[in-house]
Amino acid sequence: MHLFDPDQISALLASYGYGLVLLVVALESAGLPLPGETTLVSAAVYAGTTHDMAIAGVISAAAAGAILGDNIGFWIGREAGPPILERFGDLVGLDARRRRLGQYLFFRYGGAIVFFGRFVAFLRAFAALLAGVNRLEPARFFFFNAAGGIVWATMFGLGGYALGASFHRIAGPFGFATLTLAVMAIVVGWRSYRRHEARLLDEAERAMNSRGLG
Repeated sequence: MHLFDPDQISALLASYGYGLVLLVVALESAGLPLPGETTLVSAAVYAGTTHDMAIAGVISAAAAGAILGDNIGFWIGREAGPPILERFGDLVGLDARRRRLGQYLFFRYGGAIVFFGRFVAFLRAFAALLAGVNRLEPARFFFFNAAGGIVWATMFGLGGYALGASFHRIAGPFGFATLTLAVMAIVVGWRSYRRHEARLLDEAERAMNSRGLG
């Protein structure tokens, strides 16, 4: 999601530097519709063309912002999400059994969702929140969150630094492709879920109860 174009961000970088990178990435990761990835790439391009910023500092600021923002989103989801779902979940079809299924899926696949969600535009803003709502273990969340944030910041930071402004043209289609694949996966997964809903709900309930998490 982009509220500014790269030229506008470059002008802001000249004034606010690493702090801007950290702040925008953190706020996007916490769930706000801000251009975190565009800010990272623009800062990397700015570092490579002007040398007024160090690429190591850009990558560090972006990784720190990603980790910080995701942790904020995670704890908001963990503390505020369950009471809200318990009160209003039935109104949107999320009864107790379906909420337990969500917890089960995050118990099994939550690490992958958090890590790879960093590279998908929509999930980047909401994966941490969903992980918190579905009670992913905090230590497990932090590990995959930190790994995803560092790999993402390094990949896009070095790409922007090495390839310059042309990397924007690569990053855009890459982001669109990952979003398209994510949407396709959600559609296929939803259709599969609808066909096997009763079995999945029973499986989730047995698994969570056996682990004392029901």
